[in-house]
Amino acid sequence: MRPSGPEWAEVRRRLDGHRHELTVAADRLYPGPPRAGSTRLLTRDDWIPATPLDLREVRLRWVEDAPAPAVTGREPEAAALLPEGAGAYPDALGTLARPRLFEDRTCYRLLEVAWPELAFTRARYFDGLSVGEAAAHESAAHESAGYGGGQPPPFRALVGDPTDLRRRPALCAISMLTLRHDRHAGETSFVLHWRDPARVAHAGGLFQVMPVGVFQPAHEPAGAEKADLDLWKCVVREYAEEFLGRGEEYGDGFDYDSWPLYRRLTDAREDGRARSLVLGVGVDPLTFATDFLTVTMLEAETFDAVFGEVAASNSEGQVVGRVPFDAETVRRYVRDEPMQAAGAAVLDLAWRHREALL
Repeated sequence: MRPSGPEWAEVRRRLDGHRHELTVAADRLYPGPPRAGSTRLLTRDDWIPATPLDLREVRLRWVEDAPAPAVTGREPEAAALLPEGAGAYPDALGTLARPRLFEDRTCYRLLEVAWPELAFTRARYFDGLSVGEAAAHESAAHESAGYGGGQPPPFRALVGDPTDLRRRPALCAISMLTLRHDRHAGETSFVLHWRDPARVAHAGGLFQVMPVGVFQPAHEPAGAEKADLDLWKCVVREYAEEFLGRGEEYGDGFDYDSWPLYRRLTDAREDGRARSLVLGVGVDPLTFATDFLTVTMLEAETFDAVFGEVAASNSEGQVVGRVPFDAETVRRYVRDEPMQAAGAAVLDLAWRHREALL
């Protein structure tokens, strides 16, 4: 029997209020896949390179006519989670619990990881919500009903191995840990984000590194997705939005090379004042969110000149600045705090590779 609207909304509130605990429970359903570092982020052995890759070394390949994913979120197992009238999870979310940021934009769907090459095709943002948030919602519903037994509930079981990129639309985000390295003081710090459930459709109520953004083109016209298939361009846009409060409207034919922020960060990367490295790829066990685990180290003078004092909040939540990058703090956020799995993983891996980074 399908839930009523109020019943659905109550489960959604439980999901947003207990994502950390639900992630811990979901993690136990996947004993097979390896983890990224010491965290709960699911991965594959060949998804975590032995040594960090310079972001400039990563090659992106476009696939025009990729096979459709096996699971789309419109199956009977998914429909059973939704109130009458909702064909997929975003329909219910938009009607009953619409977050402030909620737009079905073009995104890049990850098809293959073969370092240093990644393959992509086109998708829409709601494609990911239809599967990942539906599975998370199902977990919240079953947990509240006392579901147990160590077996995944029906829709999650249909999805199968979360690291199988053929099973579902694997929309990717770039989780970028930003380190401010002060050589003179011998100190390194980073910036954290608390994601507000009222503002975001995914990972509300959790800490995350910043910036983080769905890998997508800057604008919607046909063909734009190929021209914008560039991880660094996406990262710089996220710096503008999360660190500096810029909006997401860039317009047709946006010229990155004449954009001052893009030039300052790119020049810093080219002359060694900034380094951007890729640490791997992983999948959240609760929502199947797929993240590129990346880190950028900026010299303190460059960080301060580009960003100044980072705002205390932005369109997605609250900002916690100047967190010490040391063993005790990293261990705290990896093990004890309600941290998104990808954020915990990138912190853990960055600490392991700190000598290469700093």
